[in-house]
Amino acid sequence: MSAPLDGVVVADFSRVLAGPMATSMLADLGATVVKVERPGAGDDTRQWGPPWTADGTASYFESANRTKRSVTLDLRDAGDLALARTLVRRADVLVENFRTGALDRLGLGYDTVSADNPGLVYCSITGFGSGAGAEMPGYDFVVQAVGGLMSITGDPDGDPTKAGVALVDVLTGKDAVIGVMAALAERERSGRGQRVEVNLLSSLLGSLVNQASSYLTTGRSPGRMGNQHPSIAPYEILHCADGTLAVACGNDGQFARLCKGIGRPELADDHRFATNGARVAHRSDLVAVLEEALAADTAAAWQQRLSDADVPVGEVGDIGAALARARELGLEPTVEVGDGHPAQVRHPITYSRSTPVTPTAPPGLGQHDDEIRRWLADDTETR
Repeated sequence: MSAPLDGVVVADFSRVLAGPMATSMLADLGATVVKVERPGAGDDTRQWGPPWTADGTASYFESANRTKRSVTLDLRDAGDLALARTLVRRADVLVENFRTGALDRLGLGYDTVSADNPGLVYCSITGFGSGAGAEMPGYDFVVQAVGGLMSITGDPDGDPTKAGVALVDVLTGKDAVIGVMAALAERERSGRGQRVEVNLLSSLLGSLVNQASSYLTTGRSPGRMGNQHPSIAPYEILHCADGTLAVACGNDGQFARLCKGIGRPELADDHRFATNGARVAHRSDLVAVLEEALAADTAAAWQQRLSDADVPVGEVGDIGAALARARELGLEPTVEVGDGHPAQVRHPITYSRSTPVTPTAPPGLGQHDDEIRRWLADDTETR
């Protein structure tokens, strides 16, 4: 059974996270991804450690670059630039996150390369778009700040807080994959490629869903509420005898089962808590009575008891516990990539017929120089 993107060639001119994550997902799906890197330095994230793997590779780089081929090309050198142009001419997809206009000056801009390769899907990733924000550097942390995510993350009395992972880069990388796949599907009908543009700010705004809708409805920006939900209660962290439990009651039936499960069934009929709107209005009273009951046992015990009662709950754990839980559920959360490299989180999607490729280790800098340069120098090859 072939992988979904078997035969698709991707010229990867991206670095750091959003672009490499997108091309890593394309590689998982069977695309041949040629990662173009600066000689002697490579992707910035090769130096972003600790932690380091046993062979001295930054684990950050490893997270977004498996199953790729690395070639080092100095785009300031005429010979290497010619090879880069050949790569683009033979590619189905190009992904880049250079400053707007940088590749145009090298003769690798969309208008130029699409003339030679009209079927090319050319994906550009920027921080703030290619218009008025073209010169603004796109760093995830900065976009989390100016894009409003930090304003709704953290405790009400504390500082605005970033997410614990470069979430905007991740969202943008996934948007890039969606855009590329849509353009490839359209190419099947038209025979023509097109330019796909994504930017970190738009991807973040598109992910704010109910919080953005709240502002557009009321004209008031939501604020930080810690682990509480602005529109649902209880939908937050509650303290037990020894730890914390995430409780997410999205309807009155779930709340009634929670009340019964903690031995306080009468709470479901209390006028303060009988409806979601009432529970939101009386949240502090609600939390107090729930935590009084939960203090009688451990978080693990309550998780088991309430899960058995069909209440959405989960004990707050760390990443190791999350991976262990996924293994318990048969989700096979990790894959081996070989060559002494640590395991990685697997491709998150399953398919009924197609299958992702067996992943290989992230490449060393220029690991495939000879192979790729020979292929690009062979003028008998066609796209």
